[in-house]
Amino acid sequence: MISKKMEQMLNEQYNKEIFSAHLYLSMCSYFLDRDLDGFANYFKVQSQEELMHAEKQFVYLHDVDGKITMQQIDAPPSEFHSTIDCFERTLAHEKEVTKGIYGLVKQALDEGDFATHTFLQWFVTEQVEEEASVKALLMKLKMIGDNTSALYLLNDELLKRTLTVSE
Repeated sequence: MISKKMEQMLNEQYNKEIFSAHLYLSMCSYFLDRDLDGFANYFKVQSQEELMHAEKQFVYLHDVDGKITMQQIDAPPSEFHSTIDCFERTLAHEKEVTKGIYGLVKQALDEGDFATHTFLQWFVTEQVEEEASVKALLMKLKMIGDNTSALYLLNDELLKRTLTVSE
């Protein structure tokens, strides 16, 4: 049985994951409006991943006799200044998600909730990958600068990204 505090924190994280999905769909829309279908695809896949993360938390919480409580989801921004702006915001957002996951891990350890601690290790690993991926793309974008040919090539590369389902 999960503690009420941990249940509450997992609910907050679940809702952050849903917000993340909305944020990345908003960025997807931004890139679709600019005919950058590869960048749009990148953020569409990001959105799908966030929904998978939320589903993992949903299932886990019910498996340990907790309950997901749906909360209001804030509207994400819909205007962005540039491609780099989107990726800088993405990196900042992922760092906030990581902070939330770390808070959950700390709470699980403080409570001696080893089942939740074990469950959360997948998310810790996932966040390392998420931040590294965004940092790498941001670095590439900064190197590209105003080179539209390089932007086209990166857009083409991102078009090939597909959703990978991991356990």
